[in-house]
Amino acid sequence: MSKNVLFEIGLEELPARFVDSAEKQLADKTAAWLQDMRISYDSISSYSTPRRLAVIISDIAEKQATVEEEAKGPAIKIAKDDSGNWTKAAIGFTKGQGKTLEDIYTKEIKGTTYIFVQKKIEGKSTFDLLPDFKNIIESIQFGKNMRWATETIRYARPIRWLVAMYGNEIIPFEIANVKTDKFTFGHRFLGEKINLEEPMDYQKLLYENRVIVSLKEREQLICNQIKEIENKNNITVPIDPELLAEVRNLVEYPTAFMGSFDKEYLQLPPEVLISSMKEHQRYFPVKSQNGELLPYFIGVRNGDTHSLDKVVRGNEKVLRARLSDAQFFYEEDQKHTLEFYLDKLKRVVFQEKLGTISDKIERVVHITKELVELLNLDPTTARATIRAAELCKFDLMTNMVNEFTELQGVIGEKYAAIFGEEEIVSKAIGEHYLPKEAHGQLPNTVSGAIVSIADKLDTIVGCISVGLVPTGSQDPYGLRRQAAGVLRILNHNKWELAVEDLLDIAKKLFKDIKVEQEAKPDISTTLDEFFRMRATYLMRELEIEQDIVQAVLSDGINIFYYTIDRAAVLAAKRNEKDFKTKEEALVRVLNLAKKSEETVINIEQFQTDSEKQLYHAFLEVNEKFTEFEKRRNAEKALLTLSNLADPIHYFFDNNMVMDDDVKIRNNRLALINQIAELIYRYADLTKVEWKQQF
Repeated sequence: MSKNVLFEIGLEELPARFVDSAEKQLADKTAAWLQDMRISYDSISSYSTPRRLAVIISDIAEKQATVEEEAKGPAIKIAKDDSGNWTKAAIGFTKGQGKTLEDIYTKEIKGTTYIFVQKKIEGKSTFDLLPDFKNIIESIQFGKNMRWATETIRYARPIRWLVAMYGNEIIPFEIANVKTDKFTFGHRFLGEKINLEEPMDYQKLLYENRVIVSLKEREQLICNQIKEIENKNNITVPIDPELLAEVRNLVEYPTAFMGSFDKEYLQLPPEVLISSMKEHQRYFPVKSQNGELLPYFIGVRNGDTHSLDKVVRGNEKVLRARLSDAQFFYEEDQKHTLEFYLDKLKRVVFQEKLGTISDKIERVVHITKELVELLNLDPTTARATIRAAELCKFDLMTNMVNEFTELQGVIGEKYAAIFGEEEIVSKAIGEHYLPKEAHGQLPNTVSGAIVSIADKLDTIVGCISVGLVPTGSQDPYGLRRQAAGVLRILNHNKWELAVEDLLDIAKKLFKDIKVEQEAKPDISTTLDEFFRMRATYLMRELEIEQDIVQAVLSDGINIFYYTIDRAAVLAAKRNEKDFKTKEEALVRVLNLAKKSEETVINIEQFQTDSEKQLYHAFLEVNEKFTEFEKRRNAEKALLTLSNLADPIHYFFDNNMVMDDDVKIRNNRLALINQIAELIYRYADLTKVEWKQQF
C-alpha cells in the first residue's frame, strides 16, 4: 500500500534571496533521486518559508521497481573449450548471476562474441532507502554558507530540527547532531511545537500555527491585502515583483498595513523616498490615482493583526528617522558647488594602478571627445556631451550618494539641474550608468549614450590593461556587463562605430601603464576576445545559431548592428535550396585561399577566358558589394557576392589552379585570394553548417 513522505529542514532565518533557489533545488533533487532509485510516486510538492524547507511525496511506492538487467560474461572463446563444452569461466559466471547454463545467450560486440544472461533485480523496500535522502538535504547549495558550533557541515543557516516521515513512521537519520523526528514548529511567536501524525496534515497544522508554507499563497495573500488597502483608501500601490518576492520570503504569516510620514519629506526627490522605502525598509510606496507620490507606505509584518497599531507606529518611527537623515543630506549637499565635489574626486582612488576617479574622468572626457567627432554631432550637443562627461562622477562625493549608493547617477542628474546645468547635461549624467543590468534600460539621449560608452570603455580597457581580466565567476568590476552594455548601446543607436576602433581609442590612454610582466596580458588580443565573447552571447540571445555567429565574427565585431544584420540574412539563406551551389562556390574559394598569401594580380598572365571572366566579375561584384556594404544592406550584399558563383564554377571547371608554371599558379592564387578577402568581409562561410530544407 502506498504512503506519503514528508521531509522538512528547520532552520534559523534564511536570507530571503536564498529561499526560492533552495526550494527549487529540493524539489528537483527529490525528483531526480526518486528516478535514480526507481521509486514511483504520484506527485512532489515543495514548500518554503524563512525558517523551513520542505517536500511532500504523495503515494510513494512501497518498494523499488523490479528490473531486468543484461549481464555480460566472458568471450565465447573463453566460455567454451575446443570441444564446445562450457568452461569453468562460463559456469562461474552463471552461478555468480544466479542463473544456469541454459540461460546463456550470445551477442557480438565489435567483432567479438560474448555470453550474456538476463537477471532480475528485485526492488528494495522504500523505507530502507529513504534514510539516504539525507544526502539530498546536505547537497542543497546556497549563495553563502556558514559553520556553527563544532559542526563540520556548511549550510546557509544552522539546522534546528528535522522532520522525516514515511506515513506515520520516522525515517531515521541525523545531520549536524540533529535527529529526525515527527515534530515541527509553528510561527516563532504565534505558534507551538506540533506533533505530526501524517505528512498530509503538514500544511493544515502549520496554518493553524500561523505559518503559510506555500510561497505562492503568501505572495497572493500579500497582493490581496494590498488591494484591500488600495480600495479602502482610494490609492495606488505599484507592486515591484522583485520586492514582492523578497517580502514573501521574509515572513511566514504576512499581514499588510499602511503607515504614513510627514508631507514635508515630499520635497525630496521621489527616487530618494522610494529608495528609502523599498531598498532600506522593504516598504511599497503609495501613489495617488494620478501617479503622484503620497506620504504613505505599505509594510508587511510577520504575524497577525494583534497590536498592529503599535507595529505601524514603530515602522513610521524608523522611516521618519531615515527620511530626516535624507533631508539633512539633501540640504547640506546643496551648500557646496560642483567644483567642490570635483576637487574631492582627486583624492579618491578608482583603482590602484589606474589612478583616482578624477584621472578616470579625464580619460572619459578624452574618449567622449573622440566619439563626438566620429559621430559628427552638432556643436550644441557636442558641448553638452563633453560637459556631462566632465561632471559624470561628481555625485559620488555627496552625502546623499554616500548614504544611498544605489542612487549614483540619479542624484547627479538632480543636483546638476539644481546647480544650473542644462537639461541635456543633467540627463546624460543620470543615464551614463545605464544599462545597470544585463537586459536593463538603455540611455534615451545621444549624450547619455556617448558618456555611457566612454565610461565603460575606460573601465574595461583600463582593468584589462592592468591584468584584471574576469575569470570564471570572478568579475569584481562588472566588466562583462559593461561590455555587453557598450554593444547594446551601439546596436540600439545603429551607430557607424566599429568596436575595434573604439578599443583603439581607449587603449592609447593606457599605453604607459606599468604592470609586472607576468601579470601583463596581450591587451589587444585579450580585449578582442573579451568583446567577441560578449557579442557572441548577445547574438545567441537573439537566437542566432553558434555557427552563424562564428562566421560573421571571424573578421571582428566591426559595426555591431550590421554584423547582426549579416548574421540574420545568412541564417535565412542557408535554408534556401537555390543558395546551395552558390555557397559551394564561395566556400571552395575560401578553402583554396588558405594555401597561399598571393594578392597581386597580373592581367597579362591570364591564360583562359574563364580566368578573365572571373576577374571582370570580381571587379564588378567588388564595386557593387562595397556600395551595399556602405549602405549596410546585408541582404543585397550577400546576393551580390552570390553572383560570383557561376564564374567561380566555370573557372574551376576549366583551369588547374596549381599550374606547373609558377607565375600562372601565383596569379590564379592571387585572384582567388582577392575574392576570398571580399567574401570574408561578409562572413567566413566555411564555418557555416548548411541546413537546406528540401
